[in-house]
Amino acid sequence: MTAPSFSSDRPKLRMRPKTDARRIRHGFPWIYGNEAVLDRRTKALAPGTVGVLEDDSRAPLGLVAINPLSKIVGRMLDRDPNAVLDQKWFEDRFARALALRKTLFDAPFYRLVHAEADGLPGVIIDRFGDTAVIQPNAAWADNRLDDLVAALQTVTRIPNLIKNASGRTRALEGLDDQNTVLAGRMPDGPLAVPMNETTYFADVAGGQKTGLFYDQRPNHALAQSIAKGARVLDVFSHVGGFGLAALAGGADRALCVDGSAAALALATAGAKAMGSADRFETRQGDAFEVLTALQDEGARFDVVICDPPAFAPSKKSLDAGLRAYERVARLAAPLVDEGGFLGLCSCSHAADLSKFRAASVRGIGRAGRSAALLHTGFAGPDHPQLPQLAESGYLKALFFRL
Repeated sequence: MTAPSFSSDRPKLRMRPKTDARRIRHGFPWIYGNEAVLDRRTKALAPGTVGVLEDDSRAPLGLVAINPLSKIVGRMLDRDPNAVLDQKWFEDRFARALALRKTLFDAPFYRLVHAEADGLPGVIIDRFGDTAVIQPNAAWADNRLDDLVAALQTVTRIPNLIKNASGRTRALEGLDDQNTVLAGRMPDGPLAVPMNETTYFADVAGGQKTGLFYDQRPNHALAQSIAKGARVLDVFSHVGGFGLAALAGGADRALCVDGSAAALALATAGAKAMGSADRFETRQGDAFEVLTALQDEGARFDVVICDPPAFAPSKKSLDAGLRAYERVARLAAPLVDEGGFLGLCSCSHAADLSKFRAASVRGIGRAGRSAALLHTGFAGPDHPQLPQLAESGYLKALFFRL
């Protein structure tokens, strides 16, 4: 079989001798620094340079974004080494992504692009009606924002495009942290987002990440289904994700706890928009301290859900992160009334499902409670997983009956 030809003027990223290229051929999208030949020429390439990946015998494997400053030195962009990354290339990917979301949802509120799983490594785009927030978390995408923006507007007709540069991986890629308006205008205030018969408010200008966490949509729905007549505690609530969903499900009352006064103000606005302000309370403070204080006060709830930030964002932080997840479970379990429900979530890709589940069960046991695991949830279908990339399956949600 003759190896495919490719443009010779493109930079090359070659895999080290005896490095097994089969996982790349089978769909794994990343090439790590210890797998590639980083000679003087390669190290001199600007972050985000597009080049051809070759195996150790110089056979082309595809088109990659090269960043010699990153641990992920290569990101697969296209299996065709002759592909041209122009506006049409972006349009094709956006069209496929949009077609999927239109199949899944009847309103334009969703994650439109979920990085590698949508063929755009490192790119996150969340849509809020006529506004989209783009996180170009890889250098190659940041370098090609003009084509990306033009293609996105051509395909979707979304008028307002905002660049959010707060992603943790941008620093690892050597990128800035400056948010900017790429097209249209910045919204005058938080945007109302309908989801699961609930109204949330997303601050796309200054909120966390893109302003709202769409990934928890199916887990919010499950909490909503068990909340009728319940007293509900939502810890690490952000803009009221689980608490507002519970109110929509007929909860008797909901208490949201978060460290951010701004996020709790948006949660309160959501409760008012739903006509449920009289059943809604907030409490600002450190989640661990508030959980301890509620126990001291003798508080009890029918449903308690804890959705903390990523305690284990990397392998280096895994042990400390698992101890933190165990502590959350240990402090939350005593607040659940007999026969009530405890929901525990993790968005740490370094803590896989088995490790997170084990830490949660240890914490429940240390609290002196016994539990039955009722449901294991993941991110919604607008956050598709690339099967070859375990990191894309980051979100886990465990619902127990105590």
